[in-house]
Amino acid sequence: MNDQANSVDERYATTPVTLTSWSRQDTTWMLGLFGTAIGAGTLFLPINAGLGGFWPLMVLAVLAFPMTFFAHRGLTRFVLSGREGSDITDVVEEHFGIRAGALITLLYFFAIFPILLIYSVALTNTVGSFMEHQLHLQPPPRAILSFVLILGLLAVVRCGEQAIVKAMSLMVYPFIVALLFLAVYLVPHWNGGILSTASEVPAPSALLNTLWLAIPVMVFSFNHSPIISAFAVDQKRQYGVNADERSSQILSRAHLLMVVMVLFFVFSCVLTLSPAQLAEAKQQNLSILSYLANHFNNPTIAFAAPLIAFVAIAKSFLGHYIGASEGLKGLVLKSGRRPTPKALDRMTAAFMLVVCWIVATLNPSILRMIETLGGPIIASILFLMPMYAIRKVPAMAKYRGQASNVFVTAVGLVAITALIYSLLS
Repeated sequence: MNDQANSVDERYATTPVTLTSWSRQDTTWMLGLFGTAIGAGTLFLPINAGLGGFWPLMVLAVLAFPMTFFAHRGLTRFVLSGREGSDITDVVEEHFGIRAGALITLLYFFAIFPILLIYSVALTNTVGSFMEHQLHLQPPPRAILSFVLILGLLAVVRCGEQAIVKAMSLMVYPFIVALLFLAVYLVPHWNGGILSTASEVPAPSALLNTLWLAIPVMVFSFNHSPIISAFAVDQKRQYGVNADERSSQILSRAHLLMVVMVLFFVFSCVLTLSPAQLAEAKQQNLSILSYLANHFNNPTIAFAAPLIAFVAIAKSFLGHYIGASEGLKGLVLKSGRRPTPKALDRMTAAFMLVVCWIVATLNPSILRMIETLGGPIIASILFLMPMYAIRKVPAMAKYRGQASNVFVTAVGLVAITALIYSLLS
């Protein structure tokens, strides 16, 4: 009976679907991917990238698009290689067996869930700083503020996955305009900043060491792997055997948009602030937008920057919640329990609320969390697992022999070794 059901699934998954012209749904997903990636990591990227110096930043700028596009395309293709309706944990079980499926489900959850914790801390700090410095109000106790903010985001989550994606895509439009406005506003304030280090060409060993330690932050800043599984499932449902072609188009446009926007913003920030000011922002555990709001006397920037940060972090929280909840539900189901879908949703939301609230109240270092928590696992799932599948899984054999596979594998190994080194040191 199962074999018959599987054969039906496989036939349905390969049903030809005409690849139509670009649709509104494609635009929604493009902006949803952009919205998931551009959040706390991006708002802290100018700080870490700027502290590394001019030349490492230039190399990272060149690597940004291929590093993010090829990796996320590989993960999308991996999910597409499974049966119709299978998410990433189901596809792992299909290709590598039940034990591997359970292990990857566990790792998938622990790769994404810490990012929700990062966003919870960043959101609380951003709103608290805005109330104190711009509104000149005494923020409520941190425990109360974090609880209210996280509860508000989870209220949006209760509306369902499609509502989350639509909400994120709607939030992206004003965010892009605002981020572009802020980057352009900073142009007259450029004072050289990071250019002071341009004349100091580092030795090859020093440059490689800096890049080695900076790549994990760059990977995190453009990471939207938590929503890739839902994205691939929807593409396969919409386009069948043409899903790979259309999803690659959507990914390339989303990555081009995010790389151009983010790099312009990063360069505008590091040309405005000195290395000492970037170090101060890191020490204060604030995003670059909150630091800029406190740095400038302009009331427009003082109000706009924290609001932009709030929108960026909020929409990324929503996007990562999809992946984290998918992983947690998979763990519950693979443990043998079979709660009703409604009970499972409520249990997942309650767990997320309690843990995110506790961590946001404790306020650990955000950059340290970015550099360590879940980093090696994210790199393994995003970079290495799809490349391993291309070599071992017959359904992905058609992707073998591409130069991009070697590049993605190399970046993944660099990211993992750098993160492990940071943890040990």
